[in-house]
Amino acid sequence: MSSVTPGTTGSTVPDEPDARVPESGELFAPVGPGVELCYQTFGDPDGDPLLLVMGLGGPMTWWPTSLCRLLAEQGFFVIRFDNRDTGRSSRLTGRVTRSMVVRAFLGRPVRAPYTLDDLAADAFGLLDHLGLPAAHVFGVSMGGMIVQTMAITAPERVRSMTTMMSTTGKRTVGWQHPALFPMLLAPRGTEREVYVEASVRGSSRIGSPGYPEPEESARRRAEETFDRGLNPAGVLRQMLAILTQPDRSARLRSLRMPVLVVHGLADKMVHVSGGRATSRSVPGSELLLVHGLGHDLPTELHETLARAVRRTADRT
Repeated sequence: MSSVTPGTTGSTVPDEPDARVPESGELFAPVGPGVELCYQTFGDPDGDPLLLVMGLGGPMTWWPTSLCRLLAEQGFFVIRFDNRDTGRSSRLTGRVTRSMVVRAFLGRPVRAPYTLDDLAADAFGLLDHLGLPAAHVFGVSMGGMIVQTMAITAPERVRSMTTMMSTTGKRTVGWQHPALFPMLLAPRGTEREVYVEASVRGSSRIGSPGYPEPEESARRRAEETFDRGLNPAGVLRQMLAILTQPDRSARLRSLRMPVLVVHGLADKMVHVSGGRATSRSVPGSELLLVHGLGHDLPTELHETLARAVRRTADRT
């Protein structure tokens, strides 16, 4: 196990064009019946493929462009995408009420419109579209749950796995701070300014106390998220997929690819017990705990993350 302390590593990387890192515009890939994913790539297509999988309600633009470029400079062909029901990817159907979410949160049986297995199948479909038989994968939050599911389902297609601020699905670990649940269920509004202000407040509540994000940065991200398209019903469908996920602990023990588990010691959205449990479940995994890190991707840690993902990939 290793740790990172605020102020000891990383540097600010501006989101400015870099001629050394070619990047595509937004592209679209059919990945299954009724599902088309919006995606973007960075770096040399002959590099090591690295699939970035975002969390609940997060479009691909929540992967900072500066981090994508740093990963490309590490020799990766980086692919980020909107999960189904997010951003510009396909919007699914299936009504989910807030009472259904509450029942699932309490452990009562609820039928979800789709599961984490379906989201993992979407990701594999994107790799198929790109002609990639296997890739390194890096998932955050719900994305960490998805990449864990990918590794369990088709280990031959996952060259290495980085799972960050995520958990195993076991209900006794990786819990949320109770004060956050009303925020997650509260509507953020369909007017641009209302949504942006609510998002900025939410980011400050779950962000990193050791790496505070400037308000202007959170505001720009919220504005871009709104402009790319909101799907509140889709967020509830994704939330239900999370709340009805199975406990993967036993199946994670079968993994043999290199695995890095990253978690913040100040994460209120997914308690650090989720990261510790994930690392304990995967033989030979590396656990990187970060002091002052909450539930976000601070600029100051981008270089640390890029090097750690590269180090994990090199263990393949």
